[in-house]
Amino acid sequence: MLDSLFTSKMRVQILMRLFLNASSHAYLRELANEFDASPGHLRSELQQLRAAGLLQSEKDGREVHYRANRTHPLFPELQSMVRKAFGMDRIIESIVSRLGQLEAAYLTGDYAKGRDTGVIDLLLVGEIDRHNLSDLVSKTERYIGRKIRTLVLSSGEFDSMADGGALEPRLELWRAGA
Repeated sequence: MLDSLFTSKMRVQILMRLFLNASSHAYLRELANEFDASPGHLRSELQQLRAAGLLQSEKDGREVHYRANRTHPLFPELQSMVRKAFGMDRIIESIVSRLGQLEAAYLTGDYAKGRDTGVIDLLLVGEIDRHNLSDLVSKTERYIGRKIRTLVLSSGEFDSMADGGALEPRLELWRAGA
């Protein structure tokens, strides 16, 4: 979807990486290793996205860290497009109404960092119908072409693990009442 809007595949990778979780950031060498790309080409793409106002940069010693510009007028739409490209919208639609007393859904692991590894780690909080969950996960996996690993926690378990930092990185996808 995004690759039809942007002519550079590298630019799409950068947007996917930094807009999925807008609180994440990355530096040139990290992205070059992750995308198996030349630092020169990547630097050019980062600078163009920064010049367009889509990315912000901050120098930290010898490294320049890049992140999504949350104040850009197109930020909400681009982030929504990225989430749709990863299939997050379909995952949420599939699980929320059919799982019982779902309180919250979070993305954890590599996807919460903005890295597309093909395995989505999904943390669900509440009293979940595990039989329906298993069925929904297998159907959604076929639909989005990615593997989904789930962890189901009660509210108390979630609170105790979150307080200890055991559930980081974590990106909220859905919360009851929100």
